[in-house]
Amino acid sequence: METLIKPPIEWAVAEVAQRGQSESGDRYVALSTPEGGLVAVVDGLGHGAEAASAAKVAVRALERGAHRPLVQLLRDCHQSLIGTRGAVISAAALAFETMTWLGVGNVEGLLLRAPASRGARTESLLVRGGVVGVHLPALAAEVVPIRRGDTLILATDGVHSGFLDATLPYQEPQALADHVLARWGTHTDDALVLAVRYLGAA
Repeated sequence: METLIKPPIEWAVAEVAQRGQSESGDRYVALSTPEGGLVAVVDGLGHGAEAASAAKVAVRALERGAHRPLVQLLRDCHQSLIGTRGAVISAAALAFETMTWLGVGNVEGLLLRAPASRGARTESLLVRGGVVGVHLPALAAEVVPIRRGDTLILATDGVHSGFLDATLPYQEPQALADHVLARWGTHTDDALVLAVRYLGAA
């Protein structure tokens, strides 16, 4: 009898295209890997079809190289995006009680600790200036400890960065993503919020 193994992460997304645009330039990746999971948010530069096209190229590169270390994965994305408008990307690899994360451009990241993680502080992603596919900065991934129930929030620049300093409710991923988009969405740009909860070791 086959044993079904529950993925170590669960996720939800809230998104909206800029008014007047039929397609959003914001995309996300969320998938389970043998080590844990890979998640990322991609914002193609500009708006409309060309931004969406660049974002789709980045998503395909991320999915194709999901097994690779984050720094190499972003370099691979850079090569794939040359000749497009480019994109800003923040990504995280979640494994046993650790998360490695890395950001290029203005996709903000926040690690919201579970209520059981007493004394553990909320952490923000340090993003580096640049555009993947156009100008890639020097890359250095950061590794942080995580515990069961910790939640990562990634949001594009269509979401005001005020959420980084707010006291956010501890909710299920979909409710949390919806809350951040409703409260901090700018309504002047494509916007996407990805909420990822770690379900691994207690």
